[in-house]
Amino acid sequence: MDAVTFYDEIGGEQTIRAVVARFYEGIATDDVLRPMYPEADLGPAEERLALFLMQYWGGPTTYSDERGHPRLRMRHAPFAVDSLARDRWLLHFRAGLDSVDLTPDQDAQFWGYAQHAAQFMINTPG
Repeated sequence: MDAVTFYDEIGGEQTIRAVVARFYEGIATDDVLRPMYPEADLGPAEERLALFLMQYWGGPTTYSDERGHPRLRMRHAPFAVDSLARDRWLLHFRAGLDSVDLTPDQDAQFWGYAQHAAQFMINTPG
């Protein structure tokens, strides 16, 4: 019997894509974060984050199959990520989580991960 993953518990791909879509709606107009996305279309970045989160929470391994190890700090190294960027990222991620129907425990687990990941990405003082 297969174990139920957090990915399964929260509604799988549909839920993660909804969180990520709402997140990128905020990124699209954010004066601090939008310049960190060099592509004119945010679609590829949205897809990468969705695939990463699906894999992280126990879903398909498409992210690693296509891109290899996540190496998050290395991939974000070209961008100056400071506490303001972290806070803005969390603001939009919070909006994404608020847009889906998670239980309080599921929300706390997902939000805890987002907070940890955002703090981990800081590479610039200030």
